[in-house]
Amino acid sequence: MKARSTGSERKVCLRWIPILCIMSFGFGMLFTDKFWANPDVNNQIISKRRRQEQELQIISENCATKRKPEQDKDIIREVTRTHEAIQSLDKTISTLQMELAAKRSLQELLGMDRSLSISASSHVKKKAFVVIGINTAFSSRKRRDSVRETWMPQGEKLQQLEREKGIVIRFMIGHSATSNSILDKAIDSEEAQHNDILRLEHVEGYHELSAKTKIFFSTAVAIWDADFYVKVDDDVHVNLGMLATTLARHRSKPRTYIGCMKSGPVLSNQNVKYHEPEFWKFGEEGNKYFRHATGQLYAISKDLATYISINQPILHKYANEDVSLGAWFIGLDVEHIDERNMCCGTPPDCEWKAQAGNVCIASFDWSCSGICKSVERIRDVHAKCGEGDGAVWNAFF
Repeated sequence: MKARSTGSERKVCLRWIPILCIMSFGFGMLFTDKFWANPDVNNQIISKRRRQEQELQIISENCATKRKPEQDKDIIREVTRTHEAIQSLDKTISTLQMELAAKRSLQELLGMDRSLSISASSHVKKKAFVVIGINTAFSSRKRRDSVRETWMPQGEKLQQLEREKGIVIRFMIGHSATSNSILDKAIDSEEAQHNDILRLEHVEGYHELSAKTKIFFSTAVAIWDADFYVKVDDDVHVNLGMLATTLARHRSKPRTYIGCMKSGPVLSNQNVKYHEPEFWKFGEEGNKYFRHATGQLYAISKDLATYISINQPILHKYANEDVSLGAWFIGLDVEHIDERNMCCGTPPDCEWKAQAGNVCIASFDWSCSGICKSVERIRDVHAKCGEGDGAVWNAFF
């Protein structure tokens, strides 16, 4: 039994020998490929990468040497255009948001009154470039006439300026405390003669200028769809062509507040002019106001005027109108543009600047917060510092 089993084991071992040989040969080939073929492949990959790096270096050097200054300028121009397009888009979005908020506010005020809703929806606002409101009072008829005789067009020319250039100019004034008084009738008669007065739902009073400013912007926004809204006093000389040209430079920017920026002292003494009853809100005694435009002349963009219109009931009024306006924009994303040409002095200051080719937008005397004795002197200022009657008609904006 043992001999038979030994023989069978030998036969089995002999059969396995060829198989083991083949397997050994296969393992040997795999072993050889792993340790000898891979280095060749790795070398090929490394050499290929080196060639690519050399080619990229040559291409980059050629680009650096062949690029011309003109190409750099083209790139800068494209970047500038892109930046302007982004600004324009930002303004468009901001305007649409403000218009939507204004319509919602109007609907809330109208409530369920169907007839009011129909009349409001049928009203189409007039398109304009800028609406200029000249702040005036019942006692200032001579001032208004002096403005009409100098920098403000009259009659058909005023209407033509509105049609062709989109510049709307109106004297803004409210009503007297007594309904249908002699003062109101006088303004109605003046409006029938000149057709250049905007009546506001406001009771006139020197200490109510902040409220009047809010109502002016709200009324102007409701009537005209303009890019800018300007407030100016009736004792200030204005060059309309320079004003329009300057505003046009900021047309693509959203939320712009343009004027001669200042930061005067907060006056706590109640016996002085421009006294601020709420002086304690501005910190310790002797502090200054935040930066704001001087009240003789300033401009705001459409979205800011719309903001005032929407939030009119809750905008706080300080004693001084220019401070109030600046306060309404604190905390908002507003660009303050300090335009010094809006606050030139009267001759010889504005005269010298005009002779040097730097025509002023507005001229007045700081000591009087306007042109001192403007009725008598504004004609002289216009003669020496005026841009010429054709300037506004030839201006491009």
